[in-house]
Amino acid sequence: MDLNDTPEQAAYREQVRSWLEANKADAPPVRSTRAGAEDTSYLAARRAWQGKLAEGGLAGTTWPVEFGGQGKGPIEMVIVNQELARAQVPGVLDVIGLGMLGPCLIAHGTPEQKQRHLGPMLHGDEVWCQMFSEPAAGSDLAAVQSRAVAQDDGSFVLNGQKVWTTNAQFSSFGLLLARTNADLPKHKGMTMFIIDMSAPGVTVRGLRQISGEAEFNEVFFDDVRIPAEHVVGGVDNGWATALTVLMFERLTIGLGSQGFGYDAARFAAAIGSDPVARKDKTVRKTLGEIGTELLALRFASYRGLSALSQGQIPGPESGLAKVTTVNAAIAAGDLIADVLGPDALDEDDSEWAYMISFLPGLKSAGGTEQILRNTIGERVLGLPPEPRLDKGIPFSELRAKEKEGAVA
Repeated sequence: MDLNDTPEQAAYREQVRSWLEANKADAPPVRSTRAGAEDTSYLAARRAWQGKLAEGGLAGTTWPVEFGGQGKGPIEMVIVNQELARAQVPGVLDVIGLGMLGPCLIAHGTPEQKQRHLGPMLHGDEVWCQMFSEPAAGSDLAAVQSRAVAQDDGSFVLNGQKVWTTNAQFSSFGLLLARTNADLPKHKGMTMFIIDMSAPGVTVRGLRQISGEAEFNEVFFDDVRIPAEHVVGGVDNGWATALTVLMFERLTIGLGSQGFGYDAARFAAAIGSDPVARKDKTVRKTLGEIGTELLALRFASYRGLSALSQGQIPGPESGLAKVTTVNAAIAAGDLIADVLGPDALDEDDSEWAYMISFLPGLKSAGGTEQILRNTIGERVLGLPPEPRLDKGIPFSELRAKEKEGAVA
């Protein structure tokens, strides 16, 4: 693995850096909180900046050229993210749309869907949200209960609820997974739909977090009519379509961790401002452990980039990037709060207050840590699956049945 830019990558990096130097005066500020989700003027500025990034070729970097992208690879995407961080300007507003939902439409959408939606999505004119999780279907995505019933004219009528939906409060459209055939096994009876968020019967309610913000939402559907042309990937083929979204979600989280701003040097600078903490052995040891985790994450990301550049598909091990990033940043926030005291939680003056309050909830985003660890253990390390704790069967008996091969 060569960690240096190739001549072509170095030239591309210089191109990106030059464009940002020439245009960063037009960028809105980078906010340490997500308060922009409730600030219409800031959202308008972020939309305009995304449009400018798209015109400069720095949005949708990996999208095919025919859909407005640059046709670049994941390494170029990382270069763009690194240079955005270096220039201290925000990236695109619609990370979910450009990183996950746009690629799904490119892979599974009809020509009409691509023509109608990809351009406005790329330029920030229409923000999108991902509506998969439900109150009883989060990590077990195949358990969705939102129901779309086919009508005689080919349309569908949708009823149900989604939860933890990021950006729903200002999204124009969303990709939604609903059950369309209850008679089929749960992985086979689902369909992916494009949902107009302004359609009658769609209700969005914010979920206020401990940080004081409502960036996640509940979304309710009461007899929402979905036109037949809004089916993505075919009726009852939603699981295969959803896997495309999940693959790109894993890729976006795995390769975009640098964009979170969780950097060991930044943590050390905050702690080092206290002369006593600088000399404390426990503080130094904890900071060293956090730095080691983040350094390991960086090189794991490089390994993933090498695999992607060779045409390999990101596997479940990419979930470790999310687990490592969140846990290391939570540990850093705890350490900073211990060192700085109550000042670290001052929402007006501390750059750390939002991170400390927001991060614990991120443990559940993109799959809970427990589910990710189980997936990695079973699919990467080859560990045996946990036995099902079926109701009424003692654990010891269940384990015996498993050893005999009686439990799948």
